Amino acid sequence: MSLRLIFMGTPDFAVPTLTELLGQGHEIAAVYTRPPAQGGRGLDLRPSPVQRTAERFGLPVVHPRSLRGAAEQQAFADLKADLAIVVAYGLILPKAILDAPALGCVNLHASLLPRWRGAAPIQRAVMAGDARSGVSVMRMEEGLDTGPVGMVEAIDIGPAMTAGDLHDRLATLGADLMARAVAAMARGSLQFVAQPEDGVTYAAKLSNEDSRIDWQNGNIALHNQIRGLSPFPGAFADVDLGKGPERLKILRAEAAEGAGVPGTLLDDAGLIACGIGALRLLQVQRAGKAAMPADAFLRGARLGRGAVLAARA
Repeated sequence: MSLRLIFMGTPDFAVPTLTELLGQGHEIAAVYTRPPAQGGRGLDLRPSPVQRTAERFGLPVVHPRSLRGAAEQQAFADLKADLAIVVAYGLILPKAILDAPALGCVNLHASLLPRWRGAAPIQRAVMAGDARSGVSVMRMEEGLDTGPVGMVEAIDIGPAMTAGDLHDRLATLGADLMARAVAAMARGSLQFVAQPEDGVTYAAKLSNEDSRIDWQNGNIALHNQIRGLSPFPGAFADVDLGKGPERLKILRAEAAEGAGVPGTLLDDAGLIACGIGALRLLQVQRAGKAAMPADAFLRGARLGRGAVLAARA
């Protein structure tokens, strides 16, 4: 049984769910997404990935800057949708919006709720060294990711998996999970269960300080920070290469044995001392440059054993 849906999403993560729902034969009455943003050197307006996908399928696109106004809420209600699907949309949905569709609004959240409610669940899970993550289909209410959960799918987080790797896995997994959840809701067979009170954590929005590397930290914590922020926004150190400090992103590394003054290279190929143990740098990126193997960067920058990979005081 097909349903009349409103789809609400913005980034790449939401695109597989939109295409999967279309493939299942559901009617998409409208696609809500964030307004085009300036990007590139010319600061041209660029539509979101969800908008580009919707336009490719000829779907009507709406991008209000807020949903709190009476006119926006009436326009939403006038779509007479059975259900609204929300995937990383980016705007708060007031009660009038949540109550408008006959079956309410359901959200695909990239965590095993109630762990990692909030803005950055994928990055926070990897940064914390979690062994598992997943996706949850949640009926939305006014609280921050507090609604009851109808379906969950979990996967392991491998020791070398980055946030980018996990993002891609969960985007595909979530699309399939949401399609199954919508089919069950169409049959009236999906049961939503309140989230437990134990185990609640919050995935706060990432800040610049979350990305700054402190070599005084242990190698495991630094490894998790690096992979949890790769490829974006990227963990970084300020490095003086002879022309003053510049930002160097560390995109991939692995924990290794070694000891020395934190931030000091222990060999010529990227082994760097940490507060506990060492890290083998694998991939780095200078500002405005493409990512490259760490050993190639060190050779080009003429940095070898004994060099300090940190800004000079």
